[in-house]
Amino acid sequence: MDNNKEKIIIVEDDKFLRDLLVSKLEMEGFETITAVNGQEGLDLIKQEMPQIVLLDLVLPEIDGFEVLRQIKEDVQTNKIPVIILSNLGQQEEIERCLKMGAADYMIKAHFTPEEIVGKIKKVLGQS
Repeated sequence: MDNNKEKIIIVEDDKFLRDLLVSKLEMEGFETITAVNGQEGLDLIKQEMPQIVLLDLVLPEIDGFEVLRQIKEDVQTNKIPVIILSNLGQQEEIERCLKMGAADYMIKAHFTPEEIVGKIKKVLGQS
């Protein structure tokens, strides 16, 4: 495994979108790790300490709001930037996530995989 690669954990239960993001991000030189539910995502984040997390809000087991809360409350993980990638587009949900410490909030339907990659690079300070 290449330790110079930025590691991204994608917590997304939609297989199509997850696979699309993985292939796009790996083409861009990132290492990706995926989780299909909130609990698996949290466990992987604590175990892998990624450079960034892409987090869906509507997830099986525990939702993205709770995953975000736990990431931001844990002294080990609270510096990891989290980009919310969700179909929930209500202003209050967006504000809630940003207040909770999300680095950014992207509504799935509004962004292409290229734009998502661009946002990740921006958050990581690569652009």
